[in-house]
Amino acid sequence: MNAIPKPDTPHASPQPLSRTIQPAWVRISHWLNALAAVLMMLSGWRIYDASPVFHGFRFPPGITLGGWLGGALQWHFAAMWLLFFNALFYLAMNLVTGRIASKFFPLSPRAIVHDLGEALKGHLSHADPSRYNAVQKFAYLFVMLDIAVLIVSGLAIWKSVQFPLLRELMGGYDFARVVHFCAMALLAGFIVVHVTMVALVPRSLLTMIRGR
Repeated sequence: MNAIPKPDTPHASPQPLSRTIQPAWVRISHWLNALAAVLMMLSGWRIYDASPVFHGFRFPPGITLGGWLGGALQWHFAAMWLLFFNALFYLAMNLVTGRIASKFFPLSPRAIVHDLGEALKGHLSHADPSRYNAVQKFAYLFVMLDIAVLIVSGLAIWKSVQFPLLRELMGGYDFARVVHFCAMALLAGFIVVHVTMVALVPRSLLTMIRGR
């Protein structure tokens, strides 16, 4: 008697391996940049209070870093070197790996306006954390440029005599201070918006901690 054939045993489909969304160098440089930016802002506010750009406006001492002008300058310069070298590393790695082209482009004003409208209506999807929407692309490119302006304007203030051409390109010493202050204010605004978006989409924080 012929044996009754047994039905094929179903095989469980292999689970997809967890893929890395944010490589280690991105995560490390991101957190170092964040640390340097916060230290520079808090110490910069103390430096600003010693000689305000806008008379009548000062930062509360309780939210500044350094305790006094000399201490604030030490914190500021230490954080400046961290920001400078880490930003160079981040930019170089993005260019070498091709990440800047794949992650941040293509980008168009129409796409930014569209995705911003979808975000304001709560319709913007965050299902795939490996892909940035147009608003994210614009925001991250903007903050890269803003940090570059902070570094250049800060150098024009710090080494005004040694770099007269840079000082003049910035519109003079006094205007370089205004540019530096405005770039700092824009960076502070970016941080507030960024932290708010992370609170709304907590998974983005996890990817920047564990990479996936």
